[in-house]
Amino acid sequence: MTIYYSLTFMLLAAEMVTFCLLVSPIPYTIRRKLFRFLSESPTVAKVAYALKISFIFVGILFVDAVQRMFRVTAESEMVKSGGQGMQDVRTETNFAARKFYAQRNTYLTGFCLFLSLVLTRTFYILLDLIHTQEQYAKLKKETASNSRETLASGDQTKKVEELQKKLAASEAQQRDFDTLKKQASQQAAEFDRLASKYNEATGASSNKKSD
Repeated sequence: MTIYYSLTFMLLAAEMVTFCLLVSPIPYTIRRKLFRFLSESPTVAKVAYALKISFIFVGILFVDAVQRMFRVTAESEMVKSGGQGMQDVRTETNFAARKFYAQRNTYLTGFCLFLSLVLTRTFYILLDLIHTQEQYAKLKKETASNSRETLASGDQTKKVEELQKKLAASEAQQRDFDTLKKQASQQAAEFDRLASKYNEATGASSNKKSD
């Protein structure tokens, strides 16, 4: 295996390890810190930029491997259809080895590119999930505080309503008391008037008897 295909295999192995780490059941706090570091670190951004360039070269290798695979397959079919039958064992082994290497390189580079797309999409999905969980926790706290304030304001409203009812009852009692007081004063005045008339009448009759 040439050096660039060896590097491609190492890159594929690193992608597999990274994917296993991403989908592993890590605690939420550790996962949030890890993804925040990966999304905000300038060093990680530089590494990601270098990986993008390397994936461009892997894409070129993939195209070259596909062309080689089709070319070797076409040569093998041409030799078979030419009537030679590849009676030479070394020639047949050479074609089989070339076909195997071409297919291996195609699968290696293809899986490397495919897994890079899967890793990128998985990373952003998990990052969005973490942001959504943070927003949900924040909204939950705000809702809890608002509900407590609502309950407190509801209790205050009930107290105000009770005080208003008591005040209305006190005002009604005060009005009844004022009415009774007014009636009592009127009755007392009427009683005084009648008593005065009675005294005058009885006083006049006693004077006549004495005469």
